[in-house]
Amino acid sequence: MKIVTGVRFKRPGKTYYFDPEDLQIEKGMNVIVDTAMGEEFGEVIIARKEVEDNEVTEPLKKVIRIATEKDEKMRLENKAKEKGAFKKCLEKIEKHGLPMKLVDVEFKYDGSKVIFYFTADGRIDFRELVKDLAAVFRTRIELRQIGVRDEVKRCGGNGICGRELCCCSFLGNFETVSIKMAKEQNISLNPSKISGNCGRLMCCLKYEQEVYEEKLKSLPKIGAIVKTSEGTGEVASVETLKEAIRVKYQDGDDIYFKKHEAKDVVVIKDAVVDDEKLEVENQEDLAELEKLEKLEKDDKKNTTQDDI
Repeated sequence: MKIVTGVRFKRPGKTYYFDPEDLQIEKGMNVIVDTAMGEEFGEVIIARKEVEDNEVTEPLKKVIRIATEKDEKMRLENKAKEKGAFKKCLEKIEKHGLPMKLVDVEFKYDGSKVIFYFTADGRIDFRELVKDLAAVFRTRIELRQIGVRDEVKRCGGNGICGRELCCCSFLGNFETVSIKMAKEQNISLNPSKISGNCGRLMCCLKYEQEVYEEKLKSLPKIGAIVKTSEGTGEVASVETLKEAIRVKYQDGDDIYFKKHEAKDVVVIKDAVVDDEKLEVENQEDLAELEKLEKLEKDDKKNTTQDDI
């Protein structure tokens, strides 16, 4: 077992473990830690915690010190420099006529490197741009191409729910999202309703998916033939979270529906459903959904991680 301190470098962002040694560290403090990229300024998310050896990446780097006023001042100075660096980089991009969109600038705490984040269609030859920027800032320069999810995460905004975007408020990493999730959750397969500000599938589709998958195992599918206290009928719809089903009955020429709790229903013959088939109102929506699915897979290659 090891005693560790959890530190985060971006908000939101992934939490990394460090050796606190004998420092009296409390949650919410700012600290200076040793990383593979040099000294970094971070926020304590977990003061002290005992973890298994296999949960730690060896060698475990150390917390150098609790941040001082001087450290805080340097961090603020770096933030101020980032605004000027953004403007200067835009000028250089225009000078070289490069088809790229600058998204953000980040100064490493110790000034050892400046990272410029950008989006672009395809690969960009930015060698001359790097030379120009290195001459201006006199430090290591990195130009990092990111995907649209990372762009929105850095720029911020509100979702269709009216709240701050999940990726800007608490999501540390992006998880794979699929149209199948929306289908299993009985959400309308309208591209505009299941897409986020980034133009990709909404991350919140992932939140309840495990619950839906578990409950769906014990529920009949739409189209299944079931027996209830009312008689034999066909499943017309399923309310997964409530574990209730709506059954269609036929009495001569009359058709009527009745809701039952799933536990009171006996499945005579379950329906076979093609999970890959997408039921949409028109072909344009189908084409858009297929495009979203492809973009989702492509974006997994371009997501960024903290350099720690």
